[in-house]
Amino acid sequence: MTGFKCPGSDDRNLKVEIRICPRCQREVEVFSDEMRVTCPNCNAWVERKMLPACADWCKSARECLGEEKWQKLKGKGRHKK
Repeated sequence: MTGFKCPGSDDRNLKVEIRICPRCQREVEVFSDEMRVTCPNCNAWVERKMLPACADWCKSARECLGEEKWQKLKGKGRHKK
């Protein structure tokens, strides 16, 4: 199939989730292609709600997402707190 692009990796389909920083209680935007971000106020990690990712169930996820994003979704590329 030519022109196929995974909806999860298409920047046009990004969604934002507002999370509350666990340290300073500030609202922080976390986009759907990010697992977690640092709070701009206090630099604490703010994590997105963890729903099953395509990397958990799709046999083509590694190829589709690319190695770096696949590693992050599988937890191998996450930063330590």
